Amino acid sequence: MATCGEVLVKLLEAYGVEHVFGIPGVHTIELYRGLAGSSIRHITPRHEQGAGFMADGYARSSGKPGVCFIITGPGMTNIATAMGQAYADSIPMLVISSVQSRSQLGGGRGKLHELPNQGALVAGVAAFSHTLMSAAELPGVLARAFALFQAARPRPVHIEIPLDVLVENADALLNSPPMTLARPGPSVAAIEQMSERLMHARRPLILAGGGAIDAAPALTLLAERLGAPVALTINAKGMLPTAHPLLIGSVQSLAATRALVAEADVVLAIGTELAETDYDVFFGGGFEIPGALLRIDIDSDQTVRNYLPTLALVADARLAAEALLAALSQRSLAPRETAWGAARAQRLRLDVDAQWDAPTRAQTHFIHCVFDVLPDAVCVGDSTQPVYTGNFTFNPAQPRRWFNSATGYGTLGYALPAAVGAWLGRRAAGKAGGPVVCLIGDGGLQFTLAELASAVEARTPIIVLLWNNQGYGEIKKYMLNRGIEPVGVDIYTPDLVGVARALGCAAESVADEAQLRTALATAAGRQGPSVIEIDQHQWQQSLGL
Repeated sequence: MATCGEVLVKLLEAYGVEHVFGIPGVHTIELYRGLAGSSIRHITPRHEQGAGFMADGYARSSGKPGVCFIITGPGMTNIATAMGQAYADSIPMLVISSVQSRSQLGGGRGKLHELPNQGALVAGVAAFSHTLMSAAELPGVLARAFALFQAARPRPVHIEIPLDVLVENADALLNSPPMTLARPGPSVAAIEQMSERLMHARRPLILAGGGAIDAAPALTLLAERLGAPVALTINAKGMLPTAHPLLIGSVQSLAATRALVAEADVVLAIGTELAETDYDVFFGGGFEIPGALLRIDIDSDQTVRNYLPTLALVADARLAAEALLAALSQRSLAPRETAWGAARAQRLRLDVDAQWDAPTRAQTHFIHCVFDVLPDAVCVGDSTQPVYTGNFTFNPAQPRRWFNSATGYGTLGYALPAAVGAWLGRRAAGKAGGPVVCLIGDGGLQFTLAELASAVEARTPIIVLLWNNQGYGEIKKYMLNRGIEPVGVDIYTPDLVGVARALGCAAESVADEAQLRTALATAAGRQGPSVIEIDQHQWQQSLGL
């Protein structure tokens, strides 16, 4: 007899799942009965929040859903933060948990790991939560989850399976086929209307977000056809090559970029929420789009949030960009203004580069050193000073090479477990080669420090760049700028190099650029994880800034 838990694993294999992140517990052992003999590799974090962050990093680097097996009760409360980060950034994550037996649901009898309602708990951080009331429902609810991942706005999905359903006979479901959906294509009429607007634009501009990340080739050609400067959100970084003359970067929160947006007569916003954490990171307001706004998004609701469009199109970003490119290739475009396009983008970049202060220049130099030594690296960032800086000043050569938790939900401790997931995800997507770098502060690292042991156990040779400023440096600066006496930010920082060594990592501190370059080159050749600590003040002094 094949139980529901065993059939679940078989169906996940059929959907192409190769990794599952989770911590076995008394209420999930029936899931592991099927897992042991499967092709799916299980990764054990040291906390369920780490499982969620690993799944998130896996999905961002591979483009495939990250899958978690989570225990009832505390496992679900622990993973809720990671689900929140994934929800905010539209990351596909499948969280499968156990729950009390059907007759005990909501009973309030003090059962082990009991919550009144797990589905209600995660309702705000999941596209949907479904309680499996019989094994027969399993193929249908999995099809619903993967349909969302494949053809809609991807976000976490939670499926909970009662303990008695987990052991139900599910032999009849063993041959259930996986469902595959095509992403929605664009309306011909809408493409015609948008093409007409763009054809007559004299100062067109493109704003692209993480929802358009797979549209990079078509979007680059479209920008070139229009002569349109392109601004990218943090999750869209790399969609245009680093030195592309039309690339503005991710500086939409700065006054110079806002002035450029205000000059545009037609703005194409594709795969972006137009939200505060991408366009107003200083929280002062003032980002305006006075020109005609054309919005393309796979989520119909999102096309009218934050900024009302002149025209809107609900479609897959890649298909829409390709359709616009094809339509505009057949037309004669109105002449662009002489100082627009690449000339205007270059002037903006020069204006922006001239305003950076010494700490920003020091942190930018640090990031460029990392990618100079490790040109194929993926950088997974936390909420820490050099990540905030890199979000403004660094432009990777390709998509899925720079992502972090410093925007959107904005959690701490994300980068370490997410880097483990990203390394596994790159291999699952056939992107072997190129290291994965975790860029994290000493404060953030202490949130998920134990996941260094997970990295050792999983044999993931990530490189942890520990930016040490002895506390919560960015929040301290924010307090001082607001005239608030700093409280709670100058925390005790242990010997993190020593702790890393105790957990099985290679670890060292570096003081200057030469030492950093040597340490990075050495770490790239290791089979296991490395920790490289950089003291913020020493680094800045070594550069004479």
